Amino acid sequence: MGKKVTVVGAGFYGSTTAQRLAEYDVFDTVVITDIVEGKPAGLALDLNQSRAVEGFETKVVGVTTGPNGEGYEAIEGSDVVVITAGLPRKPGMSRMDLLETNAKIVRQVAENVAKYAPNAVVIVVSNPLDEMTALAQLATQFPRNRVLGQAGMLDTARFTNFVAEALDVPVKSVKTLTLGSHGDTMVPVPSQSTVNGKPLRDAMPAEQIEELVVKTRNGGAEVVALLKTGSAYYAPSAAAARMARAVAEDSGAVMPVCAWVDGEYGISGVYLGVEAEIGAEGVKRVVETDLDADELASLKEAAEAVRAKQADVASM
Repeated sequence: MGKKVTVVGAGFYGSTTAQRLAEYDVFDTVVITDIVEGKPAGLALDLNQSRAVEGFETKVVGVTTGPNGEGYEAIEGSDVVVITAGLPRKPGMSRMDLLETNAKIVRQVAENVAKYAPNAVVIVVSNPLDEMTALAQLATQFPRNRVLGQAGMLDTARFTNFVAEALDVPVKSVKTLTLGSHGDTMVPVPSQSTVNGKPLRDAMPAEQIEELVVKTRNGGAEVVALLKTGSAYYAPSAAAARMARAVAEDSGAVMPVCAWVDGEYGISGVYLGVEAEIGAEGVKRVVETDLDADELASLKEAAEAVRAKQADVASM
């Protein structure tokens, strides 16, 4: 049996994720679904016609789904399901403003995933991210290691990019890390960040690091404000696709993701942005990173903030 991945939602985020997954050429099939009649089939047709140019064999299938689960049989046997469904932010909106609307959408999707792809690893990218990841796990009733969220990969990539631009150095020479929530209690980790292997704190003053931390925290809002008609999708889709690939290849890659934390850092019983080893069963283990006292305090603060909201989604 070849590998199969499904992307739920054919908006900019979903379609770009499907394109990246197809071009990796590590899956036999990429399924893209949407509630808009014909849109996923049109995208699939277009993507399949790019195969000869880009040189990949992965087959893309597009399926329209209905409110009562129509069409979801196409996702059967998926190894990975990426849930991008839900409304994007508009200028001035916080991720939390989407909570109620997207909770209904994500619950319905998750229930259909559980029915038709009961062995899949689920990667959630719908906002508000930490809450929707918790909701997807509740709705699927999957083991917690098989439901994770994409946030830390994206936030870390933003932090890395801002540092590289500020210092005018190659992106590959910079290593950063961002943990915590995908929102106001995001925790960039300067103590674990380096430039050419040397501590970030030796490369720039503390005030400048703090400016870049704030810029990272507001990275998504800045894109939304400029686009005016939607939210970011190039960087987010790159992050989600890399996570899906790590699952498909059982790579054991260590990535910052939204994962269930059960004792690590002295925190238990909550989905939170941490580093984790990713493989065929989703999260193999949470990797505890050395944090300084301030960073650890911030991570615990983030855990309590998302814990309260995650309790709210259980009834949605």
